Amino acid sequence: MVAFMDTLSIYEQFRASLGEEKAKVFAQTLGTMIEEAKNAATKDDLRLVHESLDASTARLDRLEQTVEKLAEAQVRTEARLDRLEQTVEKLAERMDQLTAVVEKLVIRSDRHEGTLLELKFRDRLPSYLGRYLRRAKVLQPADLLDEVEASLESAEVDDFLRADVLAQGTVDGEPTYVIGEVSYTADAGDIERAARRAALMRKATLAAVGLVACEAARPETLAYAREQGVRVWLDGVLLAERRE
Repeated sequence: MVAFMDTLSIYEQFRASLGEEKAKVFAQTLGTMIEEAKNAATKDDLRLVHESLDASTARLDRLEQTVEKLAEAQVRTEARLDRLEQTVEKLAERMDQLTAVVEKLVIRSDRHEGTLLELKFRDRLPSYLGRYLRRAKVLQPADLLDEVEASLESAEVDDFLRADVLAQGTVDGEPTYVIGEVSYTADAGDIERAARRAALMRKATLAAVGLVACEAARPETLAYAREQGVRVWLDGVLLAERRE
């Protein structure tokens, strides 16, 4: 192709047809045009390359700025998350403290209610148990100390003396003692203590029935009481004992 010919090649090609002088002039002219075309193409290419580089550089700059902004945003987000985490931890600590306070208040309230119920039950026991324990008389465990001390171990006597309530009367015409626990909300521990202390009295040859007086109790607690032969006075009513 002509675009890749040098001046000498052009001259040799056209010398025979144009003559030496004309071929020489033609070759010089055409060579100059080819060189100018090459230079023009190179300048355009360089311009395009520079423009592309400038555009790429601008895009990279914008990308770098974007990345920097994202990094700054990430730092701010992490800082906010750290503060939020600290706030949540403080709230959790306060909730734990509040829970502990509420639990203490509930315990104190239960004890207070239990104490009031114990006083009330002792005071009105003949009325509350009148149809079950005839001619009921309220006693203090210490009133029977002489009777039980001879038959029980020292630890058993101490356990007997810690009973919340003790009364004597007749059940189905037979002299009987009722011994037990008074608790606002009865649980398995109350049932066990009532059953154990009634058993201690029977060990001392005194007829006795365990009793738990309460304002509330779970169904499983009531079932356990029936299993242990402990009577339950619940919210003003003496529950029927299980009959086989």
